[in-house]
Amino acid sequence: MARSVLVVGGAGFFGHRLVAGLLNTTGIDVIVAGRDLARAEALVAESGIGRGRAFRLDTASVTPEQLRATGAFVVVDAAGPFQGAGYQLARAAIAAGLHYLDLADARDFVAGFGALDDRARAAGVVALSGASSTPALSHAVLDRITLGWQRVDAVEIAISPGNRSAPRGVSVIRAILSYAGKPVRVFAGGSWTTQTGWGIPVRRAMPGIGRRFLSLCETPDLDLVPIRFNPRDTAVFRAGLELPALHLLLVAASLLVRARLSPSLVPFAGLFRWVGERLAGFGGDKGGMIVAATGIDAAAKPVGAVWSLVAESGDGPMIPTLPALAAVRALAEGRLTRPGAGACVGILDLDAIMREFAPYHIATRCEVT
Repeated sequence: MARSVLVVGGAGFFGHRLVAGLLNTTGIDVIVAGRDLARAEALVAESGIGRGRAFRLDTASVTPEQLRATGAFVVVDAAGPFQGAGYQLARAAIAAGLHYLDLADARDFVAGFGALDDRARAAGVVALSGASSTPALSHAVLDRITLGWQRVDAVEIAISPGNRSAPRGVSVIRAILSYAGKPVRVFAGGSWTTQTGWGIPVRRAMPGIGRRFLSLCETPDLDLVPIRFNPRDTAVFRAGLELPALHLLLVAASLLVRARLSPSLVPFAGLFRWVGERLAGFGGDKGGMIVAATGIDAAAKPVGAVWSLVAESGDGPMIPTLPALAAVRALAEGRLTRPGAGACVGILDLDAIMREFAPYHIATRCEVT
């Protein structure tokens, strides 16, 4: 019997892309799970591959018995938003003796995930949080470009999607709005300080896609980069919207939270989605990512490295799913076997993730100075 992957939120914005990647590039069967069974069934029928099936599942009430009954060997949570979420699904998967992965980009969610380590070790399963662009891909890049360095001084990570292919799901928008205008703890200037989430933007040249506005985002990398790379000066993660007007609109809206006129922008998620949809036809479909570091190399000389990625033809939204795809493949092939629970950093080699880029219009390069 073929092995199966249970993808929770498999009919969502990122979930259905992960499902497509699994069906198109592996021989693994896929179970599309979610609260809306009809939507999951429609996605399975649309794939036309015949290796998928739908399953109704509510993560708020999921049990180990339900997960075990699916016959899956790994559960992937692609639902989100992970900001403020609990670990019910991960606990149920571990208790069922199944491996677990998620696409979480929520700082607190990933930071607390290690609390499940003892359970995962006892069950003999692998449980990884953040098998996505951040922190899995960003750290695989940093591991590669700083290899052999004596010291890391500063790290900058940035992502900016093309407007026509940018994610506009409510979960994604709610995740961004959850920290917009709020104080975010950042390592900058050699010490921990607070800056405003999605606050004053910087204008940054990003290789292959031109200059984009970028603002501070609250992601797991803000904690994990200082822990793993011990930079002397700065570790920052920014993101940007291609259309300056849309980016600056969100910056302006964040002032409502900063001025305490509104406790959060999350209640306005529907409005921001409506605006984004009205502007969906503008801009382009080219997005990019940079991971930059400076420090001292093995020869005790100052060094800088910038790894960049450009995604075209609307393929940018595939990128957050590809580390998870690489992890599923490694689990299925027996290359990822060490049990335990934690952030998906130092686990996947950059080459393993980049092999998943092959079917898509994704190009990377690295410049060292």
